[in-house]
Amino acid sequence: MEQVGHKKWGFQGNQELNASSISVRGVLNQLMANRNKDDERSTIPLGRADPTMFPSYQTTSSAADAVADAVQSFKFNSYPPTVGVADARSMEQLGHKKWGFQGNQELNASSISVRGVLNQLMANRNKDDERSTIPLGRADPTMFPSYQTTSSAADAVADAVQSFKFNSYPPTVGVADARRAVAEHLSKDLPYQLSADDVYLTVGCTQAIEIVVSVLACPGANILLPRPGYPQYEARVGCSNLEARHFDLLPEKGWEVDIDSVEALVDENTVAMVIINPSNPCGNVFTYQHLKKIAETARKLGIFVISDEVYGHLAFGSNPFVPMGVFGSIVPVLTLGSLSKRWIVPGWRLGWIVTTDPNGIFKESGFVESLRSYLDITSDPPTVLQGALTRILEKTEEDFYSKILNILREDANLLYERIKEIPCLTCPHKPEGSMAVMVKLNLSLLEGVTDDLDFCMKLAKEESVIVLPGITVGLKNWLRISFAIEHSSLEDALGRIKAFYFRHAKNK
Repeated sequence: MEQVGHKKWGFQGNQELNASSISVRGVLNQLMANRNKDDERSTIPLGRADPTMFPSYQTTSSAADAVADAVQSFKFNSYPPTVGVADARSMEQLGHKKWGFQGNQELNASSISVRGVLNQLMANRNKDDERSTIPLGRADPTMFPSYQTTSSAADAVADAVQSFKFNSYPPTVGVADARRAVAEHLSKDLPYQLSADDVYLTVGCTQAIEIVVSVLACPGANILLPRPGYPQYEARVGCSNLEARHFDLLPEKGWEVDIDSVEALVDENTVAMVIINPSNPCGNVFTYQHLKKIAETARKLGIFVISDEVYGHLAFGSNPFVPMGVFGSIVPVLTLGSLSKRWIVPGWRLGWIVTTDPNGIFKESGFVESLRSYLDITSDPPTVLQGALTRILEKTEEDFYSKILNILREDANLLYERIKEIPCLTCPHKPEGSMAVMVKLNLSLLEGVTDDLDFCMKLAKEESVIVLPGITVGLKNWLRISFAIEHSSLEDALGRIKAFYFRHAKNK
């Protein structure tokens, strides 16, 4: 590996994780690696309670058909409710003495999540309002006919289920063919070739965030997060031994990273910085030149880049999507992604962590070893979805991608133009990607509205429109508005917000 000028890399894997995690998977992997390769007899697995490889232990066709029917119904592609789908939950209450346990109150007090805030807003609606509720608070458009996934993806999952080949536990790092498919899919946009060994499959991008933060959680370490940003990072860092430090995104510069603030925040304990591109919550897409500048800055500072690309390729403005991995030879890049957004299936929960690092720095630092150790003790994405992944990545029609981009572009344009008709709202940068945008709230024009959360609570109650308060993503007195809904519903929602403004506008 050729060394280019930079300070010594300031990150490594969590060594305590490697030393302390003795798991069934970890031990079985050691035993499998210790086999005699010259022994021609088949290996007999008595170490794990997973008999699915044997013909006598196959599930019933009715179960496989139930999953296939659910996938092909297109009714279950959304995020589920926080506590689970209602029909799938039931519990009988029995008499008992007083239980001697309680929840972690610190967790309740400190976790400001998108879901938690949206649940508060939904609970604040006027039950007597007969109009439909319009959800502009969450980037999950699966309830709308214009935003349905492609039939080829649903068929791939149904065929994987009904093949009976993917009912077992998957390998720790993911099914080999699925990892290879992700590597080939991402390599199309890179100047070098990824291998299956660079890919680790996860339960959506949310678990990818949890895993990466946990692996980096060494005592005293800190990580740089964007403001505004995605609150899942803040929540996971808060539950780990990491300190969060925030660099600004600049609305007057199209939400570019404030490089000066990054340099001011870094010390010898800084391990990484997070970028989200295309941006949630801002709706911008970073240029090639800006991403290169981020890479050069991170290299100079000795930190690596975590590039959240869950909205990868959902770019419909003047800036094309450029993956951060393009600059992997300058700085090690950890790429996070998933099927959720581009394929409009957030409920399928299949994502990936990819080491886009041609110089092998993640391996040298011990990060990869710690990552594998953590995967040994965490949950896996459903094997059946992994079994369908190759077909989904290779066979999705270009027409589907184009259709979704055209719909998003039309909805983004509508939002940007109609916001101009609402005096208390300002959109500093026209959305060019993802499914949401940040809008500034001018409270001086409103009577009886104290802040962004109060605005959103009153809007939910009076107009049955759900918008996410900016404080949730790190910017007080801003709003994050998702425009990925049916065009007619977006028009209706913006009309209701306009009416809300005139009802609360201060008299001049």
